[in-house]
Amino acid sequence: MNPADLAGLLLALLLAIGGWLDAVSRRLPNWLCLATALAGLAAGALLHGAAAAFSGLGHAVLALLVGMVLFRFGLIGGGDAKFYAAAATWFTLPQAARLLLAVSLSGLALFLLWFTYRRLTGRKIVRAAATDADRFPYGIAISAGALLAWWTA
Repeated sequence: MNPADLAGLLLALLLAIGGWLDAVSRRLPNWLCLATALAGLAAGALLHGAAAAFSGLGHAVLALLVGMVLFRFGLIGGGDAKFYAAAATWFTLPQAARLLLAVSLSGLALFLLWFTYRRLTGRKIVRAAATDADRFPYGIAISAGALLAWWTA
């Protein structure tokens, strides 16, 4: 197995853990975000050189700044912002649009499934979720979108 395939498997494992944790607990822990970010920077450096790692770091910083603004206005959770930024380390700045599109499309597909499920089970869709179980688990969309972007690059 070549190094790029191994890196892809590591990314898939980290993203699967994130998706699972967000699905069952609506939490994306800091240790997972840190592990994902460090692995992304290391993979970028080993596979494509230091310039790619720095570009991935720049992508992550930009993503985190945007995520902080979105969090400030209550549009996404803090864990989602950190997890997206961590996933962004795996992609250089020129690949940012690819990641954003893949995560957005994954989020739309997941939201449609989630919305349909909630309607069929008689659960209301409300802006201020009463419980964690009522919150939309966007970490799953981040995971699916990042995998899609990685495997189609």
